[in-house]
Amino acid sequence: MPLRDPRPSYTDEELMSFLPLGWHVLGHPEWDDKRGVLTLTVIDNVDFDWPVHVSAKAVTKEGRLGALKQAIDDVYRERLGRHTRGLGMAG
Repeated sequence: MPLRDPRPSYTDEELMSFLPLGWHVLGHPEWDDKRGVLTLTVIDNVDFDWPVHVSAKAVTKEGRLGALKQAIDDVYRERLGRHTRGLGMAG
């Protein structure tokens, strides 16, 4: 039996369905064989770019779409916690 390819892949519609309103994907996702991570860059609604990392381990544990959702949720939470220009936070 052939081994299953550990690299997750997503359609544009799948990626956009998990992004918050006003966010966009920049470029194409890139797979890092050494780390076992798919990395894509998203732009938030104030034009900051954020790397999203989907690991092959998370895909195995949570499923392909669950891993994507978790990775994007992590970035969203990180974004809200940072004092960044344009978000109205004093700092």
